Amino acid sequence: MSKSGKTLAILTFILVVFGLVMLSSAGVVDGQKKFGSSYYYVIHQLLYGALPGAALFLLFSRINYKFWRKIALPLLIVVTGLLVLVFIPGIGYSFKGAQRWIGFKFLSFQPSEFLKLALIIYLAAWFSRYEGRINAGLHSIAPFFLVFGFAGFLLLLQPDMGTLVLITLIALSMYFFAGAKLSHFAVLILVLAILLGTFSVLEPYRFDRLKTFFNPAADKQGAAYHINQALLGIGSGGIFGLGFGQSQQKEFNYLPEPVGDSIFAIIVEELGFVGAVALLALFLMLALVLISIARNAHNQFGKLLVLGIATWITGQAVINISAISGLIPLTGIPLPFISFGSSSLVTMLAGLGIAANISRHS
Repeated sequence: MSKSGKTLAILTFILVVFGLVMLSSAGVVDGQKKFGSSYYYVIHQLLYGALPGAALFLLFSRINYKFWRKIALPLLIVVTGLLVLVFIPGIGYSFKGAQRWIGFKFLSFQPSEFLKLALIIYLAAWFSRYEGRINAGLHSIAPFFLVFGFAGFLLLLQPDMGTLVLITLIALSMYFFAGAKLSHFAVLILVLAILLGTFSVLEPYRFDRLKTFFNPAADKQGAAYHINQALLGIGSGGIFGLGFGQSQQKEFNYLPEPVGDSIFAIIVEELGFVGAVALLALFLMLALVLISIARNAHNQFGKLLVLGIATWITGQAVINISAISGLIPLTGIPLPFISFGSSSLVTMLAGLGIAANISRHS
């Protein structure tokens, strides 16, 4: 394995271990209350997320990355089919009003997490095929709009606006990295921004999130409760935090989703500004290593694939941290490697395994 590949593996290991440690703290109260075990979340994440994900990281780091180019379209079709299955009674199931999961007797997963990686592989294959010609005409990028539009439609039906925003960011970034004309890129951003803005205000709960973003003091016990409790947790952490396991927001069940998209608030409350900076530094180093691997890739497919993975992971981290810190409206997007979610962790580790293989061939 190359130097970049080793650095990538080390950073990935640190992030996964850090996530398990913080999950063991954040999920204590909620796990005991809902499942009768204080360590339910961390054990589940280890058995169904970290261990299978680590196995895929090692496996995919040894599979020649050019293999993914050959199966890019079939892979995307299969994952899109899984997105459709979430709406089939007896196979898909809902939670808190969202129809996002497929469940069997001993296994449940979220297909939208697999969509992120499958879409990155497909777009890398498509744009690399049209290298130097993506601005030739509508026919060259028509499949881009077709695939993205259908996937976006399925996500809206679930509904999963957070994932839709993220895959929009990924698709736009990869289009830009592929050499899009700035004028075409600017028009596309404008059109997608209008569409996302429209979808955001059509649903009452999304509109409430926008209103609380602009005025979080308006309804502290209602729509703005979540963000206000998150900010209280972050603010009480100070420089060095209250200490590991000492979060009051978690202890008294004040903060919604402490193991999910709110876990960054728990991290800052317990580890303080120092802990937050350390976590941000890890994500920054991961992004820089991925950019270095992309720069040294032998072909356009490898370059775009790694840049797509970098955009996915760091973009998701930035969105989550910004939302829970009150810098953007709440989105419900989990924090990579840290938040509870086996599907997310497995898919990210698989994607980084592919990036490690690209570094091996650089």
